[in-house]
Amino acid sequence: MSYDSDNIFAKILRDEIPSIRVYEDDATLVFMDIMPRAPGHVLVIPKTPARNILDASPDQLLAVMGTVQKLSHAVMKAFDAEGVTTQQFNEAAGGQEVFHLHVHVLPRHTEVGLNPPGVMGDMGELQANAAKIRAALD
Repeated sequence: MSYDSDNIFAKILRDEIPSIRVYEDDATLVFMDIMPRAPGHVLVIPKTPARNILDASPDQLLAVMGTVQKLSHAVMKAFDAEGVTTQQFNEAAGGQEVFHLHVHVLPRHTEVGLNPPGVMGDMGELQANAAKIRAALD
């Protein structure tokens, strides 16, 4: 399978689609998931094309995982979480829906389940949660 430069995350990188950006560096971008499974749910993506881990370069994987670790600490701090769940899917059979490498980072609390999938979040709440995460990064 080849990389489709018109996928939604590629469009977010080009600012063709709005997103709530939380963090970025030279190699990665982090933004709020608009269908959050938990408050503070973010997505970490490389800024360069990669369909998933099956075709990503070692440098892309290193950059993404470094940012995943950084954001895992930040979301735990921002939401006083006891843990963090990271998820990454590859190809349709593996659960991937957007074919640009991405890792989900979700702060978690004991005995608190995840929100149902596919439910649009409140934009005001997503903005407020992004501000909490940005503050935790400082």
